[in-house]
Amino acid sequence: MHTADGPGRTRTTPPRPLDVESLFPDLAAHRRTATRLHPRPGTPGPHDSHVGGPLLWPAGEPWPVCTTPHRRAPGPGPLPLLALAQLHARDVPDLPAGPDGCDLLQVFWCPFDAHGPTGYGMYVHLRWRRAAEVREPTAERPAPGAVGFDGYLPEPCLLHPERVTEYPYIELLDGELGAAVEEWEEAQEEAADEDGDGDGDGAWLPTYQSDLSVAPGWKAGGHPAWNLTGPGTMDCDACGCPTELLLTVATNEWHADTRSWIPLEDGPRNPTGVVVGNHGRLNVFACPRDPSHPHGFSIQ
Repeated sequence: MHTADGPGRTRTTPPRPLDVESLFPDLAAHRRTATRLHPRPGTPGPHDSHVGGPLLWPAGEPWPVCTTPHRRAPGPGPLPLLALAQLHARDVPDLPAGPDGCDLLQVFWCPFDAHGPTGYGMYVHLRWRRAAEVREPTAERPAPGAVGFDGYLPEPCLLHPERVTEYPYIELLDGELGAAVEEWEEAQEEAADEDGDGDGDGAWLPTYQSDLSVAPGWKAGGHPAWNLTGPGTMDCDACGCPTELLLTVATNEWHADTRSWIPLEDGPRNPTGVVVGNHGRLNVFACPRDPSHPHGFSIQ
């Protein structure tokens, strides 16, 4: 159920409250693994997988910038992007393969909400590379110069990867399977209300949505949550192929209704300091047919 990445650095998700495939055998066809990243404050180096630490960046390679004008940062010209995270394939089993054998994913974003058709969207940039080819890494990274929102500034965190099993977001289950799961979900909620003490807070009973399907927090791979917009399609802009979840960047490691996912060792809600949208999460999608195709993004 868990993968340790060094002495004292294990994070263990408790066993699921029940075996959902024993209730709904057809879910086995939808089973996926995801790697929960479990970022925790630390002092990462450029060769580590991390959030908010120094990147394994080749000396002399231009740093990515945002060229969108920012009303709250007039005059500085292109802004250096903030380094959000770095993931080595060796550390993250469910990190999808990069293009042309790349095994290192570096994630950047702009520290201003000033992008897209609304003018208030996020700008996220992903860079794949082969770690072994970075023979002369730079020790420097540009300062952002200006930051429009502190939630874009990640606290340096080491990762404590752990592989878990996930199933699709409940609204994506259709046909007889979807109907059966929704009926069971409603029965669990009604039973919890009946077992409560009358103060409006029902007794706790596990539900598919909160406890058995999609893990909260930062993760690679697995199934996406669609709690804000409802289920949508995310097809590749280049070839039309249905994309798959690459990475989830989350404000919180757990929520009031997902306490069964809190690791046994600890449970900080926001170790990275990152805030996505209205305290939600950013889902990043990749084309499984060709990982060099443009990525897709959805805030939930």
